[in-house]
Amino acid sequence: MEMFIDARKYGAKGDGRSDDTDALNSAINQCAAAGGGQVYLAPGIYVSATIQLKSDVILYLDAGAIVKGLDDPDAYTSYMPDHDKKSRWHRALVLINGVENAGIAGPGKIDGGHVFDPLGEEKMRGPHTILVGSSKHVSIRDITIVNSANYHILVLSSDEVDVNNVTTYGGWDGFHIRGTEDRASRRVTVTGCRFFTGDDCIAGAWVDDLVIHNCLLNSSCNGIRWIGPGSRMLISGCTIFGPGRYPHRTQDRYNSLVGIILQPSAWTPMRGELTHVRISNIAMHNVIAPFMIYSKPGSSIGDVELSRITATGVYGAPCSIESWSDNAVRSVTVRDVSVDYHYERNDAGHDIEITEPRTGSRALPVWGLYARRTERLVLEDVRFSCEPEDVRQAIRTDQVREFHHDNLRLPDWVHTSRTSIDDGA
Repeated sequence: MEMFIDARKYGAKGDGRSDDTDALNSAINQCAAAGGGQVYLAPGIYVSATIQLKSDVILYLDAGAIVKGLDDPDAYTSYMPDHDKKSRWHRALVLINGVENAGIAGPGKIDGGHVFDPLGEEKMRGPHTILVGSSKHVSIRDITIVNSANYHILVLSSDEVDVNNVTTYGGWDGFHIRGTEDRASRRVTVTGCRFFTGDDCIAGAWVDDLVIHNCLLNSSCNGIRWIGPGSRMLISGCTIFGPGRYPHRTQDRYNSLVGIILQPSAWTPMRGELTHVRISNIAMHNVIAPFMIYSKPGSSIGDVELSRITATGVYGAPCSIESWSDNAVRSVTVRDVSVDYHYERNDAGHDIEITEPRTGSRALPVWGLYARRTERLVLEDVRFSCEPEDVRQAIRTDQVREFHHDNLRLPDWVHTSRTSIDDGA
């Protein structure tokens, strides 16, 4: 029989003043020792440093229950060993480390407490709110996360993680997942979530079998940003919009950047391929660019399909598909896509030099779509509109071996000379 443990019976006060760290961890340890079950938090404010979840234990936050981060960055435990030079980065308020069949649930709230750390990254980043590391069969559902001092949810080298109906407000990334070159995270789902973030809503690298579905994404950075290899990724049914409700932490701005950006090796080389990516049924509004796909040295991009995407109020950059690594992008299909651009008028835009992107979008001598070093590009039922009229080319391809388009619709003012198609010669 599974245990049901009320944390108050182990000394948790929930009064918003007392340090409940030891009481909460004692309740969890007792539940795990008895074979697992549920640790229950009744309505109240439970001030705590690191809560370490155990196998077969669910931490349940009832409506009105709040776990609030203790205001001392040195009180938190790290996922990495203490001698690891990155251990300060890997601290967390709720740590799920090396466990199976565990999770967090309930209509309650986790308040990271804005526990900023002057010794952390950017001289401010403190503990992540939830960190899942080297674990399996983990569920995080129904909770709300606020005031994160770093990522709301960070998942590292873990399998079968399910994040469902989670809402986040503020902070940095809403959901960030990583594996390693030798050990990808596997079988991860993020469904029905609402992320309102100052940094990327969803980001990651080295993940196999990832599903992102039916999420609402509002960011002062990127909606979905993929920075490394991965395979079998399905992104569907999401709404991505700006401007952000919360400011970008280090740049103090609210505008949203790229809706979906796939950029393996964006900051540092990550060897491997990003492939079998399917993106469909996406609505975007007020983003700098709808999608940007590019590889940099160290990685490559295989097969990507984008379908049934609508983007309005796109204000800063065209869609782009580019390779700047050793291998060309293998295959990209864009089907049933509609993009409405609204640029500030720039009559000299056609003179912009095409250079390697840094970590995001940039101005190009193209207003609609730019493709570079791609083996196969297919456009089917694609519509690009632009206001006001733009002197730049609508579409440009450089070194694209196969370019097929069917029912490509452009504004009436676009002349054939403004659509350049390079045959790869």
